[in-house]
Amino acid sequence: MAEQGLTRTSRRGLLKHAAAGTGLGLGALLTGCVTPQDTGGQQAGRRLRAAFSNAGLQGTWNKLGYDAAMLWGKLLNVEVVWFDGEFNGQKQRERIELIVDDDWDFCAFQAHQIGILEEPVKRLKKRGIPVISMDTLIVEKNRLRDVGAWMFVAPDHVVMAEQSTQYLMDRIGGKGKVIHIGGESAHSGAQDRKKGFENVVEKYPEVEVVGGGVRWCDWKTEKARDTFDALLQQSTEPIAGAFFHNDDMALACVPALSGTQHEGMVVTGVDGQKPGLSGVRDGKLAATSVNPTCMIHGWSLIIGQFIVRNGEKVDDVPLHITCPSPLVAKETGNLEAMVYLADPKHCLV
Repeated sequence: MAEQGLTRTSRRGLLKHAAAGTGLGLGALLTGCVTPQDTGGQQAGRRLRAAFSNAGLQGTWNKLGYDAAMLWGKLLNVEVVWFDGEFNGQKQRERIELIVDDDWDFCAFQAHQIGILEEPVKRLKKRGIPVISMDTLIVEKNRLRDVGAWMFVAPDHVVMAEQSTQYLMDRIGGKGKVIHIGGESAHSGAQDRKKGFENVVEKYPEVEVVGGGVRWCDWKTEKARDTFDALLQQSTEPIAGAFFHNDDMALACVPALSGTQHEGMVVTGVDGQKPGLSGVRDGKLAATSVNPTCMIHGWSLIIGQFIVRNGEKVDDVPLHITCPSPLVAKETGNLEAMVYLADPKHCLV
């Protein structure tokens, strides 16, 4: 709890430190940093109500984000009401449109596709309800505030892909054939992962991307398996490596390599949650970049309740809070630590 002399300026400073990644003021953010004279006791103990949605609870990354939001909601006296996107942008939009006139203190959405939630978020803005864009952009970053999204809480998806792809290039010696399996083409995070992959591969003229470029598989493991199998059959020589936009798709495809000429393929991915980390530990994946789902969902809830309980103004909060996203491989020295932090019992990373 803050001391009685704390001013609004110093509360704004807490969010600025959060945006800079310093972690300063976390305790104050958790409690809402409210003193009795700030609110007359009306806001500090009131149970808040928040609408949350991510792309689809069928993915392990998304489900763990759900778990984190629910955990932090219980800790911070926030009722979290969930609207599953089911990896279908139109379904997600329809569900959000149906609830924009309900009573919410704040909302946090991971849009399945950029632009798909623009109209319902505009309606929430008209009602004065803060919206946080989680992991993916609701609209282009320079338009977030215009449509009603107060801030963007996300890792750098370009960097995540670059470090996972660079690890792949290092392992295969910067030459040979590679496969690039993407998520959803209209998903801003997938677009940035494509960019990160290409940023690295363009430095290696002896690398050939099988099929000529990314193959979009919409985060669906069955579609990824079918696409991967078809690409394997296109090559008469061993394929050196593969980069996947998430670990679920990568792990679904690895069994197809057994007993084939491609069995030595180096496979890297993105997410770095329990399934992917276990895959690294077991040798199924060579490396993964952490997409910190618990931080993204948890911080969105923590900051959302902080905004409401303190009556923050949109111009006083940072537009973008960047979450850390380290590379994890057996030799990076952080595998066991990340296994612990990513455990669903802890919901920390």
